[in-house]
Amino acid sequence: MTPDTKNKFGRVDLEVTAFSFGTAPIGNIFREIDEETSDAMIQTAWDAGVRYYDTAPMYGHGLAELRTGHSLRWKNRDDFVLSSKVGRKLIPARKADIDYAPWTNAGRFTVEFDYTYDGTMRAFEDSLQRMALESMDICFIHDIDVFTRGDEQPEVFKQAMDGSWKALSDLRDQGVVKAIGVGVNEWQVCHEALKQRDFDCFLLAGRYTLLEQESLDEFLPLCEERGAAVVVGGGFNSGILATGAVEGAKYNYAPAPPEIMDKVAKIEAVCKDHKVPLPAAALQFVVAHPAIPSFIAGTRTVDQLKKNLDWFSHPIPPDFWAELKSKGLLREDAPVPA
Repeated sequence: MTPDTKNKFGRVDLEVTAFSFGTAPIGNIFREIDEETSDAMIQTAWDAGVRYYDTAPMYGHGLAELRTGHSLRWKNRDDFVLSSKVGRKLIPARKADIDYAPWTNAGRFTVEFDYTYDGTMRAFEDSLQRMALESMDICFIHDIDVFTRGDEQPEVFKQAMDGSWKALSDLRDQGVVKAIGVGVNEWQVCHEALKQRDFDCFLLAGRYTLLEQESLDEFLPLCEERGAAVVVGGGFNSGILATGAVEGAKYNYAPAPPEIMDKVAKIEAVCKDHKVPLPAAALQFVVAHPAIPSFIAGTRTVDQLKKNLDWFSHPIPPDFWAELKSKGLLREDAPVPA
């Protein structure tokens, strides 16, 4: 498989590239990225054949959507797939009055959650305005998970299943958007959403990786049964599957605990024996699952992006996957690349 490999997007009349460009970094998360670098990354991805781009109002308080639209606006609109998200409304404000954390020097908007029908419709339209594009193909309801909302999550989930779901369902019925879904950090939330409503797709951050395959039990089989596509972001578990088990390695945005460091070190040993870069294994493993057509990668530099693209195409012998399974480092029922 190569980054420009086209895969069917579940039951929807869409094809997406196996590698997709994630725009959270160009929203200036944690530190600033200049305009030239942002545009250069999108153009580099385009030149490599990448044709799926994912963004969100949250990323940089609108900045990522502005930059995404700027870099794509002169492309033929039929040549790429675009997704964004609803669940937050952006309200114009003075920069001095905005709490940007964890973003840096971002858009001139404050951010408020809004999962009502009207709020969802407005968020959808506002995203199109910021991107200066006439359509988005896929729209996710964003961050209705425990990770983001804590104790409020059950009530937030119910609001979204009533308000945002109805709005996106209407937009889909009108042909304004082709696929609707949920974008969160927990497979359990996706699973419950799919049981309750007729969703086409999900964006799952970090819950199906070389380190975590619990979603194989119930969620991914239901997606296959229903024809729902799952796009995976955070396939490096926020760092450790890219860096390896080095001091300070991050796992789910925090220092990796000892048991995770130990497991990654064991996977690295198998990688060394087979001359396979750990990040290449992490990237390619995810899209081997039949329900997962694309892996979203967010990068900070052109060099980082090029490395991701190279890892995606790096040859991996079948014996590598067999050894991971024989050593109990990968579930026996986990699909692996051919």
